[in-house]
Amino acid sequence: MKKLKVIGAVILAGSLLAACSGTGKEDTGASSDTKDLTYAVITHSGPGDAFWDRVKSGAERAGDDYGVKVDYNADPDPAKQSQLIDNAVAQKVNGIVVSMANPDGLESSIKKAVAAGIPVVTINSGVDRFKEFGAITHIGQSETIAGEAVGEKLKEAGLKNGICVIQEAGNVGLEERCKAAASTFGGKMTNIQVDGTNDAEVKATIKSKLQSDDSIDAVLTLGGQYAIDAVGAVDESGSDAKVATFDLSEDVVKDIEAGSILFAVDQQPYVQGFLGVTTLYLKSINGNDVGGGQPINSGPAFVTKDNAADVAKFASQGTR
Repeated sequence: MKKLKVIGAVILAGSLLAACSGTGKEDTGASSDTKDLTYAVITHSGPGDAFWDRVKSGAERAGDDYGVKVDYNADPDPAKQSQLIDNAVAQKVNGIVVSMANPDGLESSIKKAVAAGIPVVTINSGVDRFKEFGAITHIGQSETIAGEAVGEKLKEAGLKNGICVIQEAGNVGLEERCKAAASTFGGKMTNIQVDGTNDAEVKATIKSKLQSDDSIDAVLTLGGQYAIDAVGAVDESGSDAKVATFDLSEDVVKDIEAGSILFAVDQQPYVQGFLGVTTLYLKSINGNDVGGGQPINSGPAFVTKDNAADVAKFASQGTR
């Protein structure tokens, strides 16, 4: 509830500032000095990723709500993502939202943006480095806290031998998820690396691992689409392993309802996009530093069979 209150307070603050003038009279629309604001949202995602589609939707919804322009671009290559940041600086945008899966590759460009007087908010990955780089705040979930909670849930389910499926090499957030889950699992947890750009290869790798060791009773994936691959691998291998995952999609929610996925950790990507733009908007119109120099938690929230039906209607809209 505490996290929801923080998020609600941020959104309410934006609503009040947009609705009222200094005299308490209702404002009928965006003022001339804010309607031309442009914010760049630059993430490390590849094409067709359901998670990042939700981040984009949240950012664009905030742009629509505040009457500002949101320019969304993405590239999984840190060098190219860095170039996108440099381009945004050259265009003199009013703020930048950026995910930092590979912080070292983005450090120079982010620090240049800050030096140019452009406010930066990091989202999703990079919670341990955002202050160092000069960002206002970070919006996401603590991968350590989320991972530890996952390990505990797997342990409570009586599972003993798990594999943690990492779909992107060098992504510090993904590595932290597996490490934290292993720390509380109480059993054996082995990391396996897959090519997240190839669903067929992901399923084949998981299937091969299950066939080579029939004692594996848990498969933990780190993205919703890979959970679907894991469910297929479990079915085809004849394994009794239970699948759990980080992140949601409509298909994941359906599989939770059906019982083929044990649970999903929702870090609420729509919130990350929406609050990323909201934080920059409040900085532009009122000089606010939302978060007080501390990260803002968007998760973890857990989706299980008990609450999956409630989440399903939002997942079908592409917002959960």
